[in-house]
Amino acid sequence: MSLHVLLLTAASFLVGLVMTAALCRIGRRLNAMDSPGGSRRLKQLRDVPNIGGIAIAWPLIAVIGGTGVAAMVAPEFLMRLIPSLTPWADRLAATAPTAVALACGLLILHVMGLVDDRRNLSAWPRLGVQVAIAALLASLFDVRLLQQLDTLGLGITPSVLVTVVWIVVVTNAMNFLDNMDGLTAGVTVIAGGLFMVAALATQQWFVAATLAVLVGTTAGFLCFNLPPAKIFLGDGGSLVIGLTLAVLTVRTTYWEPDAGDTAWWGTLMPLAVLAVPLYDIVTVTTLRLVQGKSPLRGDHQHFSHRLVDRGLSRRRAVFVIWALAALTGAVGLMLPALAPWQAWVGAGQVVLVWVVLAVLETGASK
Repeated sequence: MSLHVLLLTAASFLVGLVMTAALCRIGRRLNAMDSPGGSRRLKQLRDVPNIGGIAIAWPLIAVIGGTGVAAMVAPEFLMRLIPSLTPWADRLAATAPTAVALACGLLILHVMGLVDDRRNLSAWPRLGVQVAIAALLASLFDVRLLQQLDTLGLGITPSVLVTVVWIVVVTNAMNFLDNMDGLTAGVTVIAGGLFMVAALATQQWFVAATLAVLVGTTAGFLCFNLPPAKIFLGDGGSLVIGLTLAVLTVRTTYWEPDAGDTAWWGTLMPLAVLAVPLYDIVTVTTLRLVQGKSPLRGDHQHFSHRLVDRGLSRRRAVFVIWALAALTGAVGLMLPALAPWQAWVGAGQVVLVWVVLAVLETGASK
């Protein structure tokens, strides 16, 4: 199955590459250019299409939703079409409703993002839609963090609340990060690739296959999004990326206490892999609240902007952030296999990366 996942990644890359090349032309023909809407509402507009997220969202929704529907409606046909799935037919059948629900959630966010990129929707209704999707996935489907909390006598409420917060934060973290050419797409390829390796290592094939589509299509898109970008991701893409990563990190198993695994710190892998976008959303939200501004109102206070203010070019700022994301991600990937003292060292390394970012941002420019 590992070979199948790698082949799916390569095929998805080609799909993303071809679709993005076509969208560059279609965007100009339809005049679907950079606009005041979405996450770019306070930026200087550029003569660049902003519908690139279609190249990532459509393949993801088609694969996740199509596989889920096929597993529910015509499982025998699906097994004949992909014989390698036969040993996991029961697991696929159990996962199918969640896959269809996720595909529906992605479709809703994608459409909302496309509209927002054109018409500048109000921030709070957008957040409400995200919370509703997260709540439905967490309460009605098998998408819950820390299910051990269910033993506290409060039912599933604590684990549902934790899951909703995680999904909304990660979704917006990737959306917030989309403020420079290649930034969100590059971090997605790095983080998604590391999560895919972890899923392959633990034989979580369906999670790995979904990540293969995400990483492959995003890498194809990135070929046209490298600075200076020929096309932008738009909220129609960044929100889809965020929700996909959030849900898949919940669906991935990092620690199995029932199997005698004592390395509970493996559950912290998503925090390490996504440390850079999480740093951005925490710092920029804190700054806005301290200044008496809405945390959902776009501005130029993202840490990528602050790096540029300290003397880095935009291209170099993006590459620095990629490198730091790869560094914390590598620590996260190794966490489940580390001894306790090694895990503490790894956690210290992630904290040091945050400290480096803070120093780069706040140090006096020369």
